Amino acid sequence: MTPFPTMSDSSDEECPDLVPSVCDDVEAGPEKDCPILAEAPSNTTKIPVTIITGYLGAGKSTLLNHILTEQHGKRIAVIMNEFGAGGEIEKPISLGESGEVFEEWLELRNGCLCCSVKDNGVKAIENLMLKKGRFDYILLETTGLADPGPVASIFWLDSELCSDLYLDGIITVVDSKFCLQHLHEQKADGKVNEAVRQVAMADVILVNKVDLVSAQELSRVEKEIRAINSVAKLLETHKSRTELAALLDLHAFEGNSDRCNQDVFTAPVLPNADSCSSSHSHHLDQSVSTVTVELSGDMDRETFENFLQDLLWEKSIKNTKGETMDILRLKGLLSLRGCPRRCLLQAVHELYDLEETSPWPEGETTSRINRLVFIGRNLDHGVLAGRLGQAVK
Repeated sequence: MTPFPTMSDSSDEECPDLVPSVCDDVEAGPEKDCPILAEAPSNTTKIPVTIITGYLGAGKSTLLNHILTEQHGKRIAVIMNEFGAGGEIEKPISLGESGEVFEEWLELRNGCLCCSVKDNGVKAIENLMLKKGRFDYILLETTGLADPGPVASIFWLDSELCSDLYLDGIITVVDSKFCLQHLHEQKADGKVNEAVRQVAMADVILVNKVDLVSAQELSRVEKEIRAINSVAKLLETHKSRTELAALLDLHAFEGNSDRCNQDVFTAPVLPNADSCSSSHSHHLDQSVSTVTVELSGDMDRETFENFLQDLLWEKSIKNTKGETMDILRLKGLLSLRGCPRRCLLQAVHELYDLEETSPWPEGETTSRINRLVFIGRNLDHGVLAGRLGQAVK
């Protein structure tokens, strides 16, 4: 790890039935924590955490209510995250019969756990680990006005959390009817708006409320989403209903994951006459886009990491218009000089991680390539390919 400081109808938002928690009769306090139940079979087993984000009213709460009420046979802990400016707008899932907000963990009738918090969720997760053995997945919801990047970075920066958990992926829910309006919103400070950031960061995008738009409107929405993030999986949904298997076990940040490798290798690349090839698909305002760059040859690790630090930390790499390139998400598969294994690159904002994965085929030098997928603002594939080319000379 490379450290760096760093609206649905009301009928769709009904709260799930609650049953008394095993902790209801336990007095809160430092000396009286919830009893630890039976441990999972292996103490070394890490719990996957999936971040669910999306603009206000997109259908995140509806999605979570389905998960918390249906009999799917999975043990899932859901954290309803109320931090940020939208905390008083969105309706918390964990309400009592009289409307009071619960901030302790509640056990639901289908075996899932639920909690509502007003911060970044770390404390809730720490408390949840006292119940290890009672759940197999954690879903962490952000508010509609939250950037999922800083939330995701928690699982990279907090070494204690990383010993028990791993980031499985980021799911973004978008409202088909109002998606384009949200994506086109201009912020006064000129920064990328939250809706665009949420799409850019996603591994899976639920295009929700498809029944409210025409086929032509839906096509336009999906085309623009693809212009921002060409590697995320798109799922069309009505009332946020989809197969749970499509949301769990994504392994989007794992080096040996087929899904992660697929994301890198299925990004479109246009053939070019030289040793580099690249593609550039633009958002309508030509601000946030996906750029894929592919180069043959082995990269010098030191030169490559200097490039990453200039791009992510110093923000000194500019496009041909003199605009600073701002990376929201970056993933890649690299062939590093002197390393017999593939190297997976993952980056979120300023944080990046290089991990050695499976071995390259012996004796097949032609199969060793470098392929990087950049998602960000003011990207210039010519400049990026040129800088990367310096690392393979």
